[in-house]
Parts: sequence; C-alpha cells; structure tokens
Amino acid sequence: MRRPGVLAVVLAVVCALVTGCGPDLSGTKVRIAAGLNGGVYDKLAEALADAWAAQLDTERPVIQETQGSPDNVGRVRAGKADVAFVAADVAADDTAGLAALARVHDDYLHVIVRADSSIKSFAQLRGHKVAIGSPDSGVEFLSKQLLKASGLTGAIDRRNLGLPEALPALENRQIDAVIWSGGLPTPSITEKVHTVGLRLLDITDLADALRATSPVYRTATIPVTAYNLPSPVTTLVLPNFLVVPASMNDDLAEALVRGLFDARAQLVKAAGAALSIDIHPAIETSPLPLHPGALRYFRSLKD
Repeated sequence: MRRPGVLAVVLAVVCALVTGCGPDLSGTKVRIAAGLNGGVYDKLAEALADAWAAQLDTERPVIQETQGSPDNVGRVRAGKADVAFVAADVAADDTAGLAALARVHDDYLHVIVRADSSIKSFAQLRGHKVAIGSPDSGVEFLSKQLLKASGLTGAIDRRNLGLPEALPALENRQIDAVIWSGGLPTPSITEKVHTVGLRLLDITDLADALRATSPVYRTATIPVTAYNLPSPVTTLVLPNFLVVPASMNDDLAEALVRGLFDARAQLVKAAGAALSIDIHPAIETSPLPLHPGALRYFRSLKD
C-alpha cells in the first residue's frame, strides 16, 4: 500500500529535476516602466520583455515610455507598473513599499563642456546656462544634488534638456554645459567629441559633499580611452536597480530575476551597459532591500 507522504516527496523531487517544472506563471501580465524611447532603460526593457515572454510562457510585457527614475518609482507605488528601472539615488530617497530584484548596470556622471570653453571646474558654471536633464528624470535628480553640494543652487541658468536636445544646444553655443548620467562610453557623446570637441569636468572637490547626500554615490574614474580625453576624470558612479513593489508574489519575483540572468546575452546585444550585469554585484542594492523572491534565487545559486 502506497503511503501518500512518501509519494508526495517523490513527486516533489521529480518536479525539481524536470526542466520547466515550477510555479505556473502563464497568463501573468507585467508592465515595465522604462524611460525615454531609445534610451538605455528602454533598450534593456525591450530585450527583457522578449525574454520574459518566452520564459514565463505569457504575453509580452508592456513597455511604458516614461520620463525616468522618479516617474518610474511613482508608477510602481501607484500600481501602474510592476517592474521599473530606477537610479539608485532616486530609489534610496524613499524606500517605502519598494524592493529590488537586482542591481543591473552602472552609470557615470558626465559634466560636459566644449573643448574650447573657458570653464575648467564645476564651480565655474556659476552664471552659465546648464542642461540638467529632462523634467522628472534621474539626471535632473542627480543634477539638483550636484548643485546643492556645490552651493550653486539658484546660481546657474538651468535648462531642462535631455541629452538628445542638450548636445546640439551645446554645439551651437546655446548652452554652456551639460550634466548627464550614463554608460561608458555614451555613443552620442562620442560622436560629438569627434565632430565638435568636448571636455569633461573633474568633480574631485565635490565628491565628499555628494557622498554625504546619499550612500549610493561612489567615486570612479572615466579613463582617457572612453572619449579620447587629455587626462582621466574623477566623477561619480551610480548603480541602477530593477525595482518592484515589495508586495510582489515571491514566485514571480524569483522567475523575473532568473530570466534576467538567463537573458544576459540578449541584453548585451541590446545595450552595452548590460555588460556590467553580473551575479555578484547584483545583490548590492542597499539601502533598498532585495525582494524575498530575488533573495531566494540568489541563495539557490549557492546550493
């Protein structure tokens, strides 16, 4: 006579060994808050949507074009998005109700001027026209932190321009500098380096003040080879997280993280920034907690 308890154990073991055996997530609908069309967030979201649709055997996730990180956090909190790409400083500003699936790629602060500009330091931006990012974007958030740390809040002529609008304006001398946060190298900046001539400002003297504003800021170096620079530039490096509601189902969160790493090759083809997606730094999402489902995935790798 079969004992139900033994049979259940055997079936559980068999299930664990069979590919595809696990929680049924078919029919799950996922909405991804990305960013502006054509940006890194958008490119990665498109690749992830394709991968997750195949992996979860469900309809393709909906990609939402947004203004950037602050907009994305608001959508997650309002229940209008299920997954969002968010810059770490924006996520750290208010962690209530949020959890992270993983740290994904890192961005580098760029403070850009023309090569023939007389501006040699961030302090010399006083009184000048500076592009600080599009409204409600992660770049705007970071720009405001920079201005606060440098004592220049209210002392510059701020222009809410994203990079696609800001670089032509800089080329045509309509503005004097551009603040941007992105991967190395950022292709559109590389293009203007060759056609216009650009320089990056070093922010060594602001590093301590900036780190005091948020625990996620770290100093880094943009090497000469990134943009054919005359010398290396000290700047900030800023992680990006995949953020979800803390209330997300554990099984879904685990499946999404597994799908992220299974799709890494596809993500790299979509955007070079995905080269920095790696298991080891992925768990470094402090001060945002890892979602329990994500934590379960990372712990399974040690078994």
